Amino acid sequence: PALAAPDYAGAKASLKAMIDADPNIGPTMLRLAWHSSGTYDAMTKTGGSGGGTIRFKEELAHGGNAGLDKMVAKLEPIHTQFADVSYADLYTLAGKVAIEAAGGPTITWRAGRQDALSPDAVTPDGRLPDADKGKGPGANAKHLRMDVFYRMGFNDKEIVALSGAHALGRAHPDASGYDGPWSPSPTALNNAYYNLLLNVPWTVKEWKGPEQFEDPTGKLMMLPSDIVLIQDKAFRKYVVQYSKDNALFFKDFAAATSKLFELGDRKSVV
Repeated sequence: PALAAPDYAGAKASLKAMIDADPNIGPTMLRLAWHSSGTYDAMTKTGGSGGGTIRFKEELAHGGNAGLDKMVAKLEPIHTQFADVSYADLYTLAGKVAIEAAGGPTITWRAGRQDALSPDAVTPDGRLPDADKGKGPGANAKHLRMDVFYRMGFNDKEIVALSGAHALGRAHPDASGYDGPWSPSPTALNNAYYNLLLNVPWTVKEWKGPEQFEDPTGKLMMLPSDIVLIQDKAFRKYVVQYSKDNALFFKDFAAATSKLFELGDRKSVV
């Protein structure tokens, strides 16, 4: 008899149930999906979501992945229940489910990623974006373009669209070192991030942690890599567009996110 297809619908329902039980899990699921995909290098065709390598302790030890070991552990029972669904598919599917649970656009997602069997497939540390290169706006803009997003095959518009995910979740001092939410509604995806960037007088936070910016209430924050999106002319024009048009943001965000989750080796498509 033919083998039964992996139960993607069941895995999706279980992921959704996790978010329903604790909406704050959603943004971390998206971060896991993002970081599992964001190691891709278009020149060498290495990295990306294809191998599910973020489950290995060698990749979880990378600086940008601090704290994600907890989410990997939380998803382990779902993988055990739906063992035919690869880790690589499960992690990217979690990102799709998280975006949609947050009221975001529908993300086109295809199954068929095959897991790497050993940590040999883990790419070198340093491929994920840094919040601050410590040398001013020019260095941060160059880092986002040359070190990270252009390497994956994204353009300036896609960089700004993908940054809109910062409407979700918050930074945690025990993970990234930074602290606080980007928006007042960290479990709802919308274009608030762009409006906040443009219209709030952001100032450098006085504290013992790394440089970050705060709003006048001290409750919201932006990273140097966020602020550079309004300091850099080419980036800023897209921030302005998305701040005025949530539907345009959703359209471009969905396309860029689907592209992101596809990065990496894929043997088959179902």
